[in-house]
Amino acid sequence: MLRNLSFINMLLSNFLIIGLWHLVVFFMCLRIPLASFNPSKGRFVQKDWERGGLWYRDKLKIQVWKDKLPQYIGKSGFSKKHLNGLSIDYIDRFIEETCRGEWMHMKNCICSIIILIINPLLVGLVTSFFIVLGNLPFAIVQRYNRFRLQILRKRRIRELQGGSVRENTVTA
Repeated sequence: MLRNLSFINMLLSNFLIIGLWHLVVFFMCLRIPLASFNPSKGRFVQKDWERGGLWYRDKLKIQVWKDKLPQYIGKSGFSKKHLNGLSIDYIDRFIEETCRGEWMHMKNCICSIIILIINPLLVGLVTSFFIVLGNLPFAIVQRYNRFRLQILRKRRIRELQGGSVRENTVTA
């Protein structure tokens, strides 16, 4: 489709397509109810090879670079940079937000397929590489954080259950 355009027109067309794609996915992400991003859905569930996030730590050294990535804080002001509470509700919300972030960045990666199809091979490959490079690290961080949050959630539930058992125990 874009094969017969001049380089500058091809470049501008690609920027327009990529920008519109990302904008549409972003607004879809905001419109979809948070409950739709269920961490027990297949696409969000941990795979065996991920080993609770250890694969990302050991193979990708994620702990070195993940905090250097920028983050988007929406109207609700939900920051995913630091934990702001340890209640189960807060951790559940954080987990759902990681699903939302992963969904958005993975949907943005699909744009690279369209770019590959409509461009000459070299332009399509280079442009697709940058689309994936600009989205995949964010999706990976969301997965990694979700697995860690799920471990924290289990620990907090155990702590709270242990605390409630002690509170209900009467000593003579």
